[in-house]
Amino acid sequence: MTWLDVFILSLIEGLTEFIPVSSTGHLILAGSLLNITANEFTKAFDVIIQFGAILAVVFLYRERLKWNFSFYKKLFIAFLPAAVIGFLFKNKIDLLLESTTVVAWALIIGGVVLVFIDSLFRHQTKTEVSERSALIIGFMQCIAMIPGVSRSASTIIGGQIVGLSREKAAEFSFLLAIPTMAAATVYKLWKIRAILDFSQAGRLGLGVLLAFVFSILAIKFFIAVLNRYGFRYFGIYRIIVGVLVLVFSHSGAL
Repeated sequence: MTWLDVFILSLIEGLTEFIPVSSTGHLILAGSLLNITANEFTKAFDVIIQFGAILAVVFLYRERLKWNFSFYKKLFIAFLPAAVIGFLFKNKIDLLLESTTVVAWALIIGGVVLVFIDSLFRHQTKTEVSERSALIIGFMQCIAMIPGVSRSASTIIGGQIVGLSREKAAEFSFLLAIPTMAAATVYKLWKIRAILDFSQAGRLGLGVLLAFVFSILAIKFFIAVLNRYGFRYFGIYRIIVGVLVLVFSHSGAL
């Protein structure tokens, strides 16, 4: 993995992690287009640089994260389904990560959902998450284990299903990313601890830093677009990308 690869992948991670277009799907496609050799380090890199995205959420929502045991409890409840299911099915999930076809169809199907979601949930006004709602959102997050679905899309839709306003659903989705992505990062670091050397540590450090910066920009952009236009344009984008992936994959370009 070259330093240019590190920059491109970190840029993609930062810009897509919190936008409902699937950062994992985009990273898989980028890795394929860049001809990055798949090995333990390159697979772990995509997950570990998410730590930068986590720090971006902590930085932007630091006031919301001030000590509040009740809210922390709800985040933990929402985190549990993904923790359990991810642990039980981690090998099968890893296999799905290698399929561009799965990514393409997940992008398309999710895109169709986002095109119509604004009309389905236009009157949601709740601003607080109950423990029951947190659990429902947590199970919705598990759908994002299919690459291309998007963790933010599934959790925001989950928030809308339980009655949250678009902005509050997005906020809870961002904050739920902290324990979810932190757990994934620690797990991947532990798996590759034996093969890390100084040069790889440097690439990881740069990746985390770049993901942090680009995530801050992406979150602010997403909230502004969400409040003004809703989800439709993100859905259209997903459909276009998904179709292009199918075309290139069929032609052998991916």
